[in-house]
Amino acid sequence: MRSTRRTRRCLGGLALLLAAASFGPAHAATRPAKDYDRIVDAVVARYRLPGIAVGVIEHGQVVYVATRGETIAGSGRKITPRTLFKIASNSKAMTTALLGRLVDQGKLRWDDPVTKYLPDFRMYNLWVTQNMRVADLLTHSSGLPEGGGDLMLWPEPNAFTRADIIHGLRYIKPGYSFRSKYQYDNLLYVVAGEVAAAASGAPYETLMRREVFQPLGLNRCQVGQWSRDAVGDVAEPHARKGERNLLTDEDGPAIPAIASAPAGGIRCDLDDMLAWARNWLAPTPAQLKWLSAEQRRVLQSPHMLIPVSDQRRDWDDSHIMAYGYGWRMTDVDGSWTVWHTGTLNGMYSELMLLPDRKDGFVFLINGEAESARTVLGEALLKHFTKPDDTHDVTWYADALQHADAQASKRAAAPDTSAATPVAPAALAAWTGRYRDPWLGDLALCPDGDRVHFAVAKSPRLNGDVMRLGKRELVHWSKHGMEPDAWLDFHPAQAGQPATLTMAKVDPLGDFSSDYEDLHFVRTGDCP
Repeated sequence: MRSTRRTRRCLGGLALLLAAASFGPAHAATRPAKDYDRIVDAVVARYRLPGIAVGVIEHGQVVYVATRGETIAGSGRKITPRTLFKIASNSKAMTTALLGRLVDQGKLRWDDPVTKYLPDFRMYNLWVTQNMRVADLLTHSSGLPEGGGDLMLWPEPNAFTRADIIHGLRYIKPGYSFRSKYQYDNLLYVVAGEVAAAASGAPYETLMRREVFQPLGLNRCQVGQWSRDAVGDVAEPHARKGERNLLTDEDGPAIPAIASAPAGGIRCDLDDMLAWARNWLAPTPAQLKWLSAEQRRVLQSPHMLIPVSDQRRDWDDSHIMAYGYGWRMTDVDGSWTVWHTGTLNGMYSELMLLPDRKDGFVFLINGEAESARTVLGEALLKHFTKPDDTHDVTWYADALQHADAQASKRAAAPDTSAATPVAPAALAAWTGRYRDPWLGDLALCPDGDRVHFAVAKSPRLNGDVMRLGKRELVHWSKHGMEPDAWLDFHPAQAGQPATLTMAKVDPLGDFSSDYEDLHFVRTGDCP
């Protein structure tokens, strides 16, 4: 899902990974609440967060719960432990737990071919289609380019169905060979949700409520369609503009079901996320019957290596990193960690487990918080893995700010403030109707004294065409829809129509804005 921009490099091998899983220093004494308060307050102040909910587990027990801020900045409605947040990609572990339940029930196997359940499933390559197993949907190693096809999921709302997404996969060219490397994607988790539905004969949303929420007592977690006012206490996303946190997308009274739910569409409150975490750290006998020890092991075992970043090596002395089924895992200061993050526009989360110690933490944020999440996660984690660490929130925040500045220098985005609207006459050779095989129809047509870009199935992918130097770009109309995109026109040749390709104006922009995977072909004139 919409994810970090940091670069990573691979190190080590699977044998080291498995060995690292057995590491674990002696248990630290329970920390006083004021220690956690100090960390949380410092992060909130540094990044001026609109709202946050934080919980810490030690020895399998919740020892700290804290909330700060408001559901909507300036509203006076305080965040509570029962405030619902979008957990984004933390939904993936719930989807894989559902699949694990179905494996326990004998309704599917991890090595079953996807086409056994979804006969119309197709990847770009026929051999990959035939050999794609249920397990391959979960490890980000399918060949799909990073974030490939995410524009069918976000921005929301849009008109793409899960059937559209499954059909669109056949048109997305691979970025690498099948099972050869890790490249994060979201679409195949949508496919996994449909596999679960086909195997059980019930919709994904029904299965999630019946097989995961209800047995574990996750009574406020929501998926599918629900009523905002009936449920109540819902955090809304914010974007940072200057010194202010601005509401970006307030929910209406009826929350619609969304195609992206298996990949990142679940909402939960802090209380339920802590209950979810404890199920993994210190399961009760009833929870061990809910999901077998064997399937718990499978979900949180390494299945695909992930490159280890320089930052992780420097900060955490990490040697190895991997992806399980809906979980990441790595060694941190000699302790084994199992974790995931969640990112949607204006919503950030993290769930961290130290299973050998039965420790962990969860936090949920309703604002722009990529750096805040990194710093808060690091500061909390060090209390467990390196309690004598002398670095505080300010040190980690300053170090991260410096690293981000260096990365921006290496791949600097152009200053687009001087871009000017393009008049229809100046773009007359290129205006018209276009079509991409998976994103669908595009209208690039005059609108008064400007040229407007509008994707039919994704209404927020619309904006005016601007010129910067000798290039055209589309500047999105909706605030928070960064990054803008370059438009590159290619003339008709050899009897073939003109085409349009795109690229992020900011080369470090969110990989879910996968404009580079689009290939529009001109289909006709503007109305």
